[in-house]
Amino acid sequence: MRITDIKLGYISVPLKKPFKTALRTVNSVEDVVVRIETNTGQVGYGEAPPTGAITGDTTGAIIGAIEDHIKKQLIGMDIENMEEIMLKLDKSVVRNTTAKAAVDIAIYDLYGQLYNAPVYKLLGGYRKEIITDITISVNSPEEMAKDSIEAINQGYKTLKIKVGVDSALDIKRMKAIRDAVGHEVNLRIDANQGWTPKEAIYTLRKMEDTGLNIELVEQPVPAHDFEGLKLVTDNVSIPVLADESVFSPKDAMTIIQMRAADLVNIKLMKTGGIHNALKICSMAEVYGVGCMIGSMLEAKISVTAAVHLAAAKSVITKIDLDGPILCSEDPVSGGAIFENYKITLTDDPGLGFKEIHGVVYK
Repeated sequence: MRITDIKLGYISVPLKKPFKTALRTVNSVEDVVVRIETNTGQVGYGEAPPTGAITGDTTGAIIGAIEDHIKKQLIGMDIENMEEIMLKLDKSVVRNTTAKAAVDIAIYDLYGQLYNAPVYKLLGGYRKEIITDITISVNSPEEMAKDSIEAINQGYKTLKIKVGVDSALDIKRMKAIRDAVGHEVNLRIDANQGWTPKEAIYTLRKMEDTGLNIELVEQPVPAHDFEGLKLVTDNVSIPVLADESVFSPKDAMTIIQMRAADLVNIKLMKTGGIHNALKICSMAEVYGVGCMIGSMLEAKISVTAAVHLAAAKSVITKIDLDGPILCSEDPVSGGAIFENYKITLTDDPGLGFKEIHGVVYK
């Protein structure tokens, strides 16, 4: 099975409601779709969300990286030779992790098809079903409490609360939510780099003293500030999850060895795809560090790939893959099955896609 062409298209999927974090507000998913064609007729799909505020990758950068660099390296290669493909993909262009991830995902889709097996079974096959949290966007305390109750009524047991805009107001937000949902619900908070280290310590200690019972805090300080991240980890009892600080396996190794965080968050768009994410999983297993699997605001193509990784590996203990649930429609036939908090995989080969509707490829 040889690669004959790599084509690019676009999907636009409106969200049910605006997605608000400390970094940005988004109203729809606007992603690049990668379609890799082969001489045997099989097709592999990938997806690349332009998330300039986090990865630095814009739509134009993604297209340029694939068209001008990645495509030239991979045309003619045999899917069976996975290691060489991934080496060439990694060296084809510096950074551009989102573009690499989309191509990596499509390659793994084809790899599963080559061996007539779902990707999660090829990677470990630990489980077939996972349970995700759901994100509550940053708004007024009253609106966030209302959104939290709505999520609980849909069966969610874990909520990920966006904070980091105003630390004093963040405490009020969390108290309003905890009062609304009770103490049987897990609450995670995600500051999206919104606090300084000292501000994070002060805010988190206040939340501890108030008895809010926070499961974990995600990326409380700026991504580059590993020392600040460690300072927070060393001075609060709430477990700290490194997210934007972890792009590469090297980043993960540094944070783990520094003990700068208690957990690491794997996102395929930061790692450059499944291939590097597997390396982070292996490191975490060696050091006994738990992992979360997350995503940017993405549609079902790339999130399905993340589901396969999560289903394959026992070290991934926390799931944050609600992107397709937040969308008002689904242009993808096949792939993972999303039923509110429950996500299930089929045994279809590869990633299980049938068709991506409404995409025009160039």
